[in-house]
Amino acid sequence: MTSEQCKAARELLGWHAERLGIMAGASYHTVRDFERQARRTLPRTINAMRAALETAGIEFIADNDGRPGVRRRQAGA
Repeated sequence: MTSEQCKAARELLGWHAERLGIMAGASYHTVRDFERQARRTLPRTINAMRAALETAGIEFIADNDGRPGVRRRQAGA
């Protein structure tokens, strides 16, 4: 998951960085710093944030016209 995907996924869900932090067991500052690329984020923390977003219905797209993206998972998928 890229920092851009993280922010876009949060916005699709209407989540603040604080909520993602709570759902992923991370701090608000960790989420914000990851999205701003302000410091290195541990892979396990990125994985936890991604898992929280996926549980909430986000699907990560590996290649969307050459760029990674996100979308809401289709019902029944």
